[in-house]
Amino acid sequence: MTAHVKTRQPVISCDTKKKETIGNLENSGGEWRPKGDPRPVEVQDFADPEEGKGIPCGILDLAANQGFVVVGDDHDTAEFATATIGRWWGKVGQVAYPEAKRLLITADAGGSNGYRVRAWKTGLAALAARSGLVITVCHFPPGTSKWNKVEHRLFSAITSNWRGQPLVSHEVMVNLIAGTTTRTGLTVHAERDTGYYPTGVKITKAELSAVPLTGHSFHAEWNYTIGPGPKNPKPVATR
Repeated sequence: MTAHVKTRQPVISCDTKKKETIGNLENSGGEWRPKGDPRPVEVQDFADPEEGKGIPCGILDLAANQGFVVVGDDHDTAEFATATIGRWWGKVGQVAYPEAKRLLITADAGGSNGYRVRAWKTGLAALAARSGLVITVCHFPPGTSKWNKVEHRLFSAITSNWRGQPLVSHEVMVNLIAGTTTRTGLTVHAERDTGYYPTGVKITKAELSAVPLTGHSFHAEWNYTIGPGPKNPKPVATR
């Protein structure tokens, strides 16, 4: 990570925050209101079939201390996760790092960005081919997801910023996320993603084997590099 930052190569931490039910429902946090004027909310927290849930996928630029959050409303899939990274790169990353040749991603071991998820790797390979970036991924070992900086530097700040306000619509959710700041200088860009991300998409062994992926010498299953070109059969040393 240090080597990337020193040479102005982007380093991001990514994950998907827990799904939030959209509606006039009780929310965590607190907000000052006039005495005797509480905000009425629904007793039941069943999801509205028309509104559904909000799925925040977040990216934290570790060097810049800037968050980028996309709120989806379909499914939390690997395609959704890699599309969010691609959206961040197209709108923010390539502007902030015009000379970038490499991208370092830290992620959890499981979920839509898990190290065993084939669609995660093929999605990143497509991004590498489009952008020309050499993408290195370092997964946290199983059971250590809370070490991921996006959890305690971005998601925890978002949760605090809810201020007990009901998430009555996806737009309200996006605006509350975008208004998140911290004393350490965190700023957050947030937007909606109304795309369709179906579950059950199968990636064949042939498709996976075509990914130009090279495992590192230390725990190659968790640490690997995906290039925009042909495979490199030699292991990559981990710094």
